[in-house]
Amino acid sequence: MMMMKKGDLWSNLGSTMAAIMFFYAMFRQYLPPHLQNYIFRYSKKLSNLMYPYIHVTFDEFTGERMKRSEAFTAIHNYLKDKSSAFAKRLKGDFAEDRQSLVLSMDYDEEVSDVFQGVKVWWAARKSISKTQQFSFYPASDEKRYYILKFHKRDREFITGTYLLHVLKQGKAIAADNRQRKLYSNNPSQSWSGPGYRSTKWSHVVFEHPATFDTLGMDEKKKEEIKKDLIKFSKGKEYYAKIGKAWKRGYLLFGPPGTGKSTMIAAMANFLKYDVYDLELTTVKNNLELRRLLIETSNKSIIVIEDIDCSLDLTGQREKKKKKDHENEKQMDPISKKAKEEEKNDSEVTLSGLLNFIDGLWSACGGERIIVFTTNYVEKLDPALIRRGRMDKHIEMSYCRSEAFKVLAKNYLDIDSHPLFGEIGQLLEETNMTPADVAENLMLKSDDDEEAETCLKNLIEALKEARKKAEKEEKEKEESAKEDSNEPKPVKENRAIH
Repeated sequence: MMMMKKGDLWSNLGSTMAAIMFFYAMFRQYLPPHLQNYIFRYSKKLSNLMYPYIHVTFDEFTGERMKRSEAFTAIHNYLKDKSSAFAKRLKGDFAEDRQSLVLSMDYDEEVSDVFQGVKVWWAARKSISKTQQFSFYPASDEKRYYILKFHKRDREFITGTYLLHVLKQGKAIAADNRQRKLYSNNPSQSWSGPGYRSTKWSHVVFEHPATFDTLGMDEKKKEEIKKDLIKFSKGKEYYAKIGKAWKRGYLLFGPPGTGKSTMIAAMANFLKYDVYDLELTTVKNNLELRRLLIETSNKSIIVIEDIDCSLDLTGQREKKKKKDHENEKQMDPISKKAKEEEKNDSEVTLSGLLNFIDGLWSACGGERIIVFTTNYVEKLDPALIRRGRMDKHIEMSYCRSEAFKVLAKNYLDIDSHPLFGEIGQLLEETNMTPADVAENLMLKSDDDEEAETCLKNLIEALKEARKKAEKEEKEKEESAKEDSNEPKPVKENRAIH
């Protein structure tokens, strides 16, 4: 009897399912589409009235995927601890320090969270879009997002107090676990295909040991720079008040070996910022330059080293353009075409770079420092380095007495020595870069007398440099004297008949 009842049950269930499928097929085939939409819409409203939960989606990218959502990142950081404790399916990866393992919630997994007695549920999702649409990313990219579910009676609490708590905690966790990086821009050929999001900039861990304490520079100058950096890092409200983007430009100029790159590393370590080393020669045009800017993070230093050697951005650009135009007139068609193709390799203009520095797009994000370095500041276009773009000009000069004492402490671990007086006098009379001074102070062994040997070697190097400079100056004077004594050619006057 029981077997018959079970058989009848399955038979009735099968008949019911068949009837449902039949009516659904008839519904889809014979009912007009607008009527179908009407029924679906109102049936969904009816189900929403009966369903007590609200869903909020947080996408990874916003604004046509041009920028990663800060909310998504904060939620991801916030859920790391929750997921490692409660989720059943986890993803494992190395932490940024490569010394520990970090667990996070796997896709299609859900965890709960309780805050001030209110329970919510978080779910991680991903989907693959196959719809063709205008985007800087391939259409087949993964779309990742989080879904927050909560009871509708808690709407006001969740959208106000709870989400602010999540964002605040997520940002705090990111700041505590943050490992600074050194980025380098990749050629645009690698910007497409799988993994596109990570190919504009490649990075390594930033581990440069330079600090302002180890920087061979006058102490007053270092303190001035540090105060300026502190004022900038705390100036969010001030910049908003005066209506300027929260950024600042620094121009570091001076002879090679005076510590411009070391200064950048010291600035990054002082502020705990990431560093983006932008190689302009690999950027094809102004649009690519703008895309690179969008992908940089807040709390970062964007560096363009040797700006005088980067593309045609110096004050001589008009003269060079005129000369090139005259040369092109004399070229055959094949050579002219090859020349044009060569030009198309990089079309970043001065205007594009200026917009990058202080145009509308420069306000995308905040707390950024832009640093230019050059060995020849006189070669740069005045429009590029005027105040407001390069706000602070820092001359990295030759090593003098005060800077030498810092280097002696760093390299030899001594604060004073009888030879300091002679070295200080020679440094005031001779131009020697901190790099050359440091090379002479480099210990070759652990011998206690090695420090004095290094100082004596430095004295000899300074004397040799002084002799060389005096000789060059003498030769220059003699050459100038010979030029002044050389008789000038007299123009022949011809009589007009």
